[in-house]
Amino acid sequence: MLENAGVGIERYMNLLSASQKLVSSNIANVDTPGYKTKDIDFQSELASQFGSLEPTAREVSGLKTKNDGNNVDMDRESRRLSENALRFAVATNLAHSELQTLRSAIEEGKTSS
Repeated sequence: MLENAGVGIERYMNLLSASQKLVSSNIANVDTPGYKTKDIDFQSELASQFGSLEPTAREVSGLKTKNDGNNVDMDRESRRLSENALRFAVATNLAHSELQTLRSAIEEGKTSS
């Protein structure tokens, strides 16, 4: 059971990492003419992560496009960075807790032998 939870946390963190890379790319291209914002549909990707390893990036529709064709919204990207950081912190805490539980079980096994 712990193995499966660890895999789930790892996949969740991998998805967060991919999302973070896309947000960073969007920010880096804020002044690139014609650049279109890319995003991950986090919920559907999370659901499909148990069958696939790479999330699919897609262009974001409905964003205001500047005269040069770029549609990166810094407020949106900053919010996404914050959300990703919070999610990653939660996942890190879950992974740490899981490792502590495993460590405790191992230590109990040593003392009861």
